[in-house]
Amino acid sequence: MPDPSAARRLAVAALLVLGLSACGGGETHKDDAFIDAGVTGLLDIELTECFSDPEYSDFAGEDVVVYTPCVDGADNQSYMFVQAPEGSWDREAVAELGWDECGQGFEQQWPGRDGLDYYPILPTAETWADGDRAIMCAVYDPEGRLEDSVLPLAE
Repeated sequence: MPDPSAARRLAVAALLVLGLSACGGGETHKDDAFIDAGVTGLLDIELTECFSDPEYSDFAGEDVVVYTPCVDGADNQSYMFVQAPEGSWDREAVAELGWDECGQGFEQQWPGRDGLDYYPILPTAETWADGDRAIMCAVYDPEGRLEDSVLPLAE
C-alpha cells in the first residue's frame, strides 16, 4: 500500500515549485556563461542595439536571440565591443579580459550603476576558430526588462 504522507509531501513540493516559478525569482544574474556567440542571432546585434534573452525557437530548433527596438523594451543592450588578441582559444583568459574591459566601460557609462548590471558575451571555441575575437558587453536590469535605451545621452 502506498504511503499517503509521501504523496502529500510530493504534492506540497510540487506546489512550492509552481508557486516560486509563478512569482518570478526576484533578481536575475547574468554571467559570461549566460549566452555566447554561438547562439543564433547574436552575431547580428550591433553596438547600442537591444535584444532578447535567448529563448528556444521551434522554427530554428535551438535557442535564439532577437533584435528588439530599445523603445519597445528589451532584456539587454549592447554598449561596447572588446577585441581579444590573436592566439589560441583560452576561455578563461578571454572571460577575464571581457569582465575587466566591460567593467571599465560600464563604470564609465554608469558610474552610479542606476540599478543596472553588465556581463560579457564571449566567442565560442568554434567562432574563435573562424576568426571571431569580439567580446560584446551587454547591460541589463537585474530586476526586469529595460524600458528603453539605457545608454547615457552624449552631451
